[in-house]
Amino acid sequence: MEHDLDYQERSELLKALAHPARLRIVHSLLRGGCRNVRCLEAHMGISQSGISQHLQRLRAAGVVTAERSGNEVYYRASSRQVAALMAALMEEEETAYVL
Repeated sequence: MEHDLDYQERSELLKALAHPARLRIVHSLLRGGCRNVRCLEAHMGISQSGISQHLQRLRAAGVVTAERSGNEVYYRASSRQVAALMAALMEEEETAYVL
């Protein structure tokens, strides 16, 4: 049932993105904006704990990846699939995105 797995994975991706704050976070990452919690907090006006919870949900779904550098953790969109989906949702060109 390979096709069922594809549908399940896509469903999980959509569920992870199904929140305005998470959409904004992923969009910001793809546009080359804020990449760490502190910057996202200042940019979005959401508490640090709120941003962290959203990022945790996005990481669990495989939407974003994280890389530690010293005391900071930097995030990025995980794949071209995420970029393509966001480009379609935001009615933008995928070529404008940074992975």
